[in-house]
Amino acid sequence: MFVDEAHITVVAGDGGNGCVSFRREKFIPKGGPDGGNGGDGGDVVLAVDEGLNTLMEFRGVHEWRARSGEHGRGSQQYGARGDDRVITVPPGTIAHDEDTDELLCDLAPGDRFVVARGGRGGRGNEHFKSSTNQAPRKAEPGEPGERRRLRLELRLIAEVGLVGKPNAGKSTLLKALTRATPKVGAYPFTTLHPQLGIAELDSERRIILADIPGLIEGAARGAGLGHEFLRHIERTSIVLHLLEVEPGDGTSPEENYRAIRAELAAYSSALAGKPEIIALSKADLVSDEEALRARMDAVRAAAGSEREITMISAASGRGLRDLLERLWRALHTEWVSPGRTP
Repeated sequence: MFVDEAHITVVAGDGGNGCVSFRREKFIPKGGPDGGNGGDGGDVVLAVDEGLNTLMEFRGVHEWRARSGEHGRGSQQYGARGDDRVITVPPGTIAHDEDTDELLCDLAPGDRFVVARGGRGGRGNEHFKSSTNQAPRKAEPGEPGERRRLRLELRLIAEVGLVGKPNAGKSTLLKALTRATPKVGAYPFTTLHPQLGIAELDSERRIILADIPGLIEGAARGAGLGHEFLRHIERTSIVLHLLEVEPGDGTSPEENYRAIRAELAAYSSALAGKPEIIALSKADLVSDEEALRARMDAVRAAAGSEREITMISAASGRGLRDLLERLWRALHTEWVSPGRTP
């Protein structure tokens, strides 16, 4: 199961109390103060584990606590610091404070972030001795650790995001290009959760692709599955826009292109400005090459001459190698938005 959002409470450890104690040994009936400090409480830390790709670990576990520090003891013994609670999360995890909506961290591979700090340990009476107060009888209590309610969101980190209407062939293409095993079927919303796959061009070149659930009109306002997963496309470097060369619902490729572009722009202008390659999919269903070229010309007129357009068939393998090479070049060259000069 793919889980991309979780709500949890994190509680850092309390600091240990300082100790009030006086030295008592044989032949030293009135020793000075020797109460030690309490230990600091443990922190709650989010740490990225690149082997994870879901927030499934948080289902049913709503509170995560670090250990409190030990109390100080006599003979100037300081309490031990409480152990940190390290919570492992996938790369691409974003943490917000649930109460203030403050963005706390945006975690990339290798990152760690303290989301709740442990309380400071209290000072023992040994700390308060002075020339004018040689027998202090006070110590400080430990400070409480931070407590926070967090909203965790997972945004997939992929280089290429596959977008298009339901049944555009995204899952089939991902399966053909990578070793991913997405669900494939001839009905809308086959893909209910984002799927990742790695396409290998050769021993030194690879591309990470994400199949994003199909978008429909109104997705940016929450219709269908689109609103829930549009945020995943924000992390990709390139948008690979799949269009059925012969849509089964009676629409045209250029109509579908305009509809999806409108949803991307409505959701985020930055998303709409990402580099885009257009692929007309399921070319094997149309045997007339002139008809294929006519459809490509129509999409080019709708998209603009600046867009790269290619014809592919995941079933027959047509154009797949060329598509990967195009994606690789686009990923490794500077992008200039249409209408803007370098």
